[in-house]
Amino acid sequence: MSGYISEFFGYRAEDLSDTALQNISRQVCPFLSSYCTKALGDKATRTLSGVCSIRQVSPGSPSVICCPNRIYAENYKMLSIIGQQAFGQRYNLYSGRLALARAKEENGAVAVFGHGWGGELPLPKRKGKGSYYVDWILARLDGSAELAEFTAIEVQTIDTTGSYQNARRKLLENRTIEKDTVGLNWENVSKRIIPQIIYKGQVLQREELCRSGLYFVCPKPVYDRVLERLGGKEKLPQFPTQPAAIHFVAYDYLPGVPVTDGMIRPLGVIEEYCTTVYKVQEAFSAVDLPDQNVYRDAIRRSLYG
Repeated sequence: MSGYISEFFGYRAEDLSDTALQNISRQVCPFLSSYCTKALGDKATRTLSGVCSIRQVSPGSPSVICCPNRIYAENYKMLSIIGQQAFGQRYNLYSGRLALARAKEENGAVAVFGHGWGGELPLPKRKGKGSYYVDWILARLDGSAELAEFTAIEVQTIDTTGSYQNARRKLLENRTIEKDTVGLNWENVSKRIIPQIIYKGQVLQREELCRSGLYFVCPKPVYDRVLERLGGKEKLPQFPTQPAAIHFVAYDYLPGVPVTDGMIRPLGVIEEYCTTVYKVQEAFSAVDLPDQNVYRDAIRRSLYG
């Protein structure tokens, strides 16, 4: 398996603008307005990855976002979109307790917990050992700064296999785009992602103030792969928003938007599909079995032709 680096420190790998080159030189993540947080190898060496998305070598392969920080472009626009959908109107977002005073001033506000905003809120793990963390909690406060309701957001990009260090070095040295051994870890979708959203969805559907369930935000290729693993939409009935809901949200590059050098590719909601945690669990547990006696027939073919 091999692939290319599609985006580097926020900009397209082929972008030769002064803006992109300066950003690469400073090793800044434009989505966090700070240094890239993803280190390669020993963190003490401070070798920062800078890789936002990967494209496989096969023709027509899309760029797949591999860094969660890429989802937070345009000052965490994704959070505002989900908050407006979950709460029915737009509220300003503030970090944790900072929302208390703002809610009184603005007749309502949203307190954000996660990713450095207001601290992560752990969920109890099975049998009381360790903790699960939902990536984001958006808590709506009313005009008296009382907690009125909340929703939860889980963000998942794609993990990579192999290496992109040679491709990264070529981009740094002379802006040459070369393929490397980097691949996309689709198997992780089944092994880790789906069981986690089932567990978190089950916990959240018992919360009296979580009326909209869990939002699972991911790039479109990951969205497609997750729904495919669950048997497709035909085996996963659609439901309206409810406490037991799981909203699968494809958040990715907006199609048809021209991008020039010095410009960051914009993201937005491409597609959404809402079902329930019960249906996800049922679909994940279902197995499409082959016909009866397939091993017997294979043995006979091998023995007798």
